[in-house]
Amino acid sequence: MTSKTEEALSYEQARDELIEVVRRLEAGGTTLEESLALWERGEELAKVCRRWLEGARARLDAALAEEEEEAEGGRG
Repeated sequence: MTSKTEEALSYEQARDELIEVVRRLEAGGTTLEESLALWERGEELAKVCRRWLEGARARLDAALAEEEEEAEGGRG
């Protein structure tokens, strides 16, 4: 997967595809090569999801920090 492909995937798209990859792996019936390819794709998708979640956490932390600063500034 190229970085452009990763950048184009939304969290929801990556999560949904990851769910499908896991479903296919759990169902079995794939060759070793297919299973390895699915596993690798799943790892890539998990990284995309992790980056989205880390970005969301950073935004929440920044918003909370800003809120605290405003609250402390109003105590003067």
